[in-house]
Amino acid sequence: MMEQNLTGKEGEEEARKYLQDRGYDIFHVNWRWKHYELDIVAAQEDELVVVEVKTRSEDFLLSPEESVDRDKIRRLIAAADVYVRYFGRNMPVRFDIITLIKSESGYEIEHIEDAFHPTLKRRR
Repeated sequence: MMEQNLTGKEGEEEARKYLQDRGYDIFHVNWRWKHYELDIVAAQEDELVVVEVKTRSEDFLLSPEESVDRDKIRRLIAAADVYVRYFGRNMPVRFDIITLIKSESGYEIEHIEDAFHPTLKRRR
């Protein structure tokens, strides 16, 4: 496995532990269905929390949160919609980003709660 993929898997595991330590109930890690993918799906109180995890080594060019662009957000929202329908989760959905910067001493973790909101399409 490439080092980048290994770093990403390690980051997702660290993010899962981080969330669990803060009282989140983890439903799925790396949930996939057809071409949809969600890194972590959890619950906090009465909210379904979809978490995009971005891990980088110290020598990154683009900050982790900057890599969650408009297209990525659109795919996350679509995947969350499929997830909610598939599992019949009738609760508000929140989108978070967890960024991890890997160094020799471990990970620096930043949790951006409510990082973005789905936009409604207007009918013409």
